[in-house]
Amino acid sequence: MFSFALLSKVVEKMVSLSVGIMLSTSLLHALPEAFESGTDPRHLFGALLAGLLAFFLLEKLAILRHSHHHEHDGHHHHHGHDKAEAGRAGWMILLGDGMHNFTDGILIAAAFLANPQLGIVTGVAIIAHEIPQEIGDFIVLLNAGFSRTRAYVYNLLCSLLSVAGGVLGYYTLDQATNLIPYVLVFASSGFIYIAVSDLMPQMQRRATMRETIPQVFLIALGVVIVLFLTSIAHDTH
Repeated sequence: MFSFALLSKVVEKMVSLSVGIMLSTSLLHALPEAFESGTDPRHLFGALLAGLLAFFLLEKLAILRHSHHHEHDGHHHHHGHDKAEAGRAGWMILLGDGMHNFTDGILIAAAFLANPQLGIVTGVAIIAHEIPQEIGDFIVLLNAGFSRTRAYVYNLLCSLLSVAGGVLGYYTLDQATNLIPYVLVFASSGFIYIAVSDLMPQMQRRATMRETIPQVFLIALGVVIVLFLTSIAHDTH
């Protein structure tokens, strides 16, 4: 269908843009902010290592949970089994997406508490990643048997969990400011892991020069967007 072809094009472009935004946000802003806080660098590097390993394990668990079954994978399951498995996969995606959005809210709150300028940039980085992810989740939910209305409503409800995470994070971290550098480092580890282990390998599958040039341009555009937003936020404070 044309609509799905269009969505696929949007996701493809947003992946490259997300890489530039997420890497520049973490490496040029969030990590420097955390290390300038006066917290012991060895503790922060330990948190970065723990974060990278945690995201690796979370992805492993997701793969172990979902990769054992695919529609038309050559295994001889009856149709009822396929439908039940697809439905369960859809609910697991919603659960994982809800937890992810809740965590994103906490990360945005931590970034704003550390530095309003960093909060704006972090919010943009999360939005840039969430757009292609939510589109992908929507398509997967449709394939899992959800109607378009149900898929849209459940996706919207999951997205609202970021608001709950933001409120909780703001009031919790405001009373425990010593935790903010660790939250920023953990957020950075997530951005770096997602960009390097998930998004970049997707881009590497398109290896021709005709496809590589737009990818490089969009990554650079992502970096420029972050630097531009940073300069604006700096001028207004």
